[in-house]
Amino acid sequence: MSTFLFDKIIFGPVNSRRLGKSLGINLLPDNAKFCNYNCIYCECGWSNNKTIPVLPTAAEVAKALEDYMQIAINQKNIPDVITFAGNGEPTLHPEFSKIIDITCSLRDKYMPLVKVVVLSNSTRLHLDKVSESLNKVDMAILKIDTVIQKDYELLNNPIGIKIDEIVELICTKIKHPIIQTMFLKARIGNYDFDNTTENSLTLYFEALKKISPIEVMIYSVSRETPMSGINSADLNTLISIGNRIEQLGFKTLITP
Repeated sequence: MSTFLFDKIIFGPVNSRRLGKSLGINLLPDNAKFCNYNCIYCECGWSNNKTIPVLPTAAEVAKALEDYMQIAINQKNIPDVITFAGNGEPTLHPEFSKIIDITCSLRDKYMPLVKVVVLSNSTRLHLDKVSESLNKVDMAILKIDTVIQKDYELLNNPIGIKIDEIVELICTKIKHPIIQTMFLKARIGNYDFDNTTENSLTLYFEALKKISPIEVMIYSVSRETPMSGINSADLNTLISIGNRIEQLGFKTLITP
């Protein structure tokens, strides 16, 4: 199925289903996805990790962001958030920490009310510079789609990563985590994946209680995916799951 890539460092603002008017920052290549996951539902398609990517430098990101901010102020087109997303996992960028510091500084100078957001798969929290930077931003939105290792491997296709280790790192490294979860059903080879089953949800809820996030964002597939045969979780299912999360005491945002 067709997918798309972001072809600029700065893109948008776009109307995000969860974040409002969002200005995107892509720290990854503009012509390929670069990620240590290969999620079957990713709108950017499959990861190509066979070649060394060309990434924008911190100086290039700073210039592009400052140029945008100066124009946006003149046009009175201020976003609600600045979001690190783009064509893969932003924390893979070798200058990620430096770029976060630059972004927060520019935000404070030009748009002090705008929040800085990072969407991350949580796989590099063991690196102190990464976890420290995520604690500097307003919203660290961390992906956990399932805590069953087999399902995790089938859905996200990580490289040598254990989901229980990610849960533990979020607990110990991130001060105010926001958890983001994609709920869906899919036929993967000979296996019927479904993270809305009672067994999957019970383990997921236990992980949430351990993490104690400030918010949980749940949603389902709404865009093109690289793999066919993926079925979205319906709105009633999302509402039911959301209600159960709120009963645990966690603020929940449901995005159909």
